[in-house]
Amino acid sequence: TQRAFVLNEAPDGLEWFVKTEQFCKPFPEVKPHLEAHRAWVRSLREQNNQQQQTIVSGYRVDENDRPGGGGLMIFAAKNYVAAEEFVRKDPLIANECVDWQLNKWIAETGNIIIE
Repeated sequence: TQRAFVLNEAPDGLEWFVKTEQFCKPFPEVKPHLEAHRAWVRSLREQNNQQQQTIVSGYRVDENDRPGGGGLMIFAAKNYVAAEEFVRKDPLIANECVDWQLNKWIAETGNIIIE
Protein backbone atom coordinates (compact mmCIF):
# COMPACT_ATOMS: atom_id res chain seq x y z
CA THR A 1 0.00 0.00 0.00
CA GLN A 2 1.15 3.50 -0.76
CA ARG A 3 1.13 6.25 1.80
CA ALA A 4 0.58 9.91 1.00
CA PHE A 5 2.93 12.50 2.48
CA VAL A 6 2.29 16.20 2.86
CA LEU A 7 5.64 17.58 1.79
CA ASN A 8 5.79 20.23 4.50
CA GLU A 9 5.69 17.49 7.17
CA ALA A 10 8.47 14.88 7.06
CA PRO A 11 7.66 11.48 8.55
CA ASP A 12 8.20 11.27 12.33
CA GLY A 13 11.86 11.56 13.33
CA LEU A 14 12.99 12.40 9.80
CA GLU A 15 13.86 15.54 7.87
CA TRP A 16 13.48 16.39 4.18
CA PHE A 17 16.49 16.44 1.85
CA VAL A 18 16.89 17.42 -1.78
CA LYS A 19 19.57 15.99 -4.05
CA THR A 20 20.24 17.74 -7.35
CA GLU A 21 22.60 16.46 -9.99
CA GLN A 22 23.98 17.24 -13.43
CA PHE A 23 25.68 14.78 -15.79
CA CYS A 24 29.44 15.30 -15.95
CA LYS A 25 30.17 12.55 -18.49
CA PRO A 26 28.89 12.01 -22.04
CA PHE A 27 25.45 10.37 -22.14
CA PRO A 28 26.66 7.07 -23.70
CA GLU A 29 28.90 6.57 -20.64
CA VAL A 30 26.09 7.55 -18.26
CA LYS A 31 23.25 5.54 -19.82
CA PRO A 32 23.92 2.13 -18.17
CA HIS A 33 24.29 3.81 -14.78
CA LEU A 34 21.12 5.82 -15.39
CA GLU A 35 19.21 2.57 -15.89
CA ALA A 36 20.76 1.23 -12.66
CA HIS A 37 19.74 4.49 -10.91
CA ARG A 38 16.13 4.06 -12.05
CA ALA A 39 16.09 0.46 -10.81
CA TRP A 40 17.60 1.59 -7.48
CA VAL A 41 14.89 4.24 -7.01
CA ARG A 42 12.13 1.74 -7.87
CA SER A 43 13.50 -0.76 -5.35
CA LEU A 44 13.71 1.91 -2.64
CA ARG A 45 10.09 2.87 -3.17
CA GLU A 46 9.10 -0.79 -2.99
CA GLN A 47 11.12 -1.36 0.19
CA ASN A 48 9.57 1.64 1.97
CA ASN A 49 12.20 1.19 4.68
CA GLN A 50 12.25 2.97 8.02
CA GLN A 51 15.50 4.92 7.57
CA GLN A 52 14.58 6.93 4.50
CA GLN A 53 11.70 6.95 2.08
CA THR A 54 12.33 8.05 -1.45
CA ILE A 55 9.47 10.35 -2.28
CA VAL A 56 10.19 11.85 -5.69
CA SER A 57 12.90 11.29 -8.27
CA GLY A 58 13.00 12.62 -11.78
CA TYR A 59 14.81 14.72 -14.34
CA ARG A 60 14.66 18.38 -15.19
CA VAL A 61 13.97 19.73 -18.67
CA ASP A 62 14.47 23.08 -20.39
CA GLU A 63 11.79 25.46 -21.70
CA ASN A 64 11.34 23.20 -24.77
CA ASP A 65 10.91 20.05 -22.63
CA ARG A 66 14.34 18.75 -23.63
CA PRO A 67 16.07 16.66 -20.95
CA GLY A 68 19.61 17.44 -19.90
CA GLY A 69 18.96 19.79 -17.00
CA GLY A 70 19.94 17.14 -14.48
CA GLY A 71 18.00 15.27 -11.84
CA LEU A 72 16.17 15.97 -8.61
CA MET A 73 15.33 13.68 -5.71
CA ILE A 74 13.36 14.58 -2.59
CA PHE A 75 13.53 12.13 0.31
CA ALA A 76 13.44 11.92 4.09
CA ALA A 77 16.34 10.85 6.32
CA LYS A 78 17.29 11.04 10.01
CA ASN A 79 19.97 13.68 9.49
CA TYR A 80 22.50 15.02 6.99
CA VAL A 81 24.98 12.19 7.62
CA ALA A 82 22.32 9.55 6.92
CA ALA A 83 21.14 11.48 3.85
CA GLU A 84 24.66 11.69 2.43
CA GLU A 85 25.29 8.01 3.11
CA PHE A 86 22.04 7.24 1.29
CA VAL A 87 22.75 9.32 -1.85
CA ARG A 88 26.27 7.95 -2.17
CA LYS A 89 24.62 4.57 -2.91
CA ASP A 90 22.98 6.07 -6.02
CA PRO A 91 24.61 4.36 -9.05
CA LEU A 92 25.00 7.74 -10.78
CA ILE A 93 26.99 9.08 -7.84
CA ALA A 94 28.87 5.86 -7.08
CA ASN A 95 30.07 5.75 -10.71
CA GLU A 96 30.95 9.47 -10.79
CA CYS A 97 28.50 10.22 -13.62
CA VAL A 98 27.12 13.39 -12.01
CA ASP A 99 28.13 16.48 -10.15
CA TRP A 100 25.70 16.60 -7.26
CA GLN A 101 24.57 18.63 -4.30
CA LEU A 102 22.67 17.62 -1.18
CA ASN A 103 20.65 20.05 0.89
CA LYS A 104 18.34 19.72 3.85
CA TRP A 105 15.00 21.26 2.89
CA ILE A 106 12.74 23.08 5.32
CA ALA A 107 9.23 23.75 4.02
CA GLU A 108 8.00 27.22 4.80
CA THR A 109 4.91 27.95 2.72
CA GLY A 110 2.29 25.74 1.08
CA ASN A 111 1.67 22.02 0.86
CA ILE A 112 2.47 19.37 -1.72
CA ILE A 113 0.88 15.96 -1.30
CA ILE A 114 2.93 13.09 -2.70
CA GLU A 115 2.12 9.40 -2.88
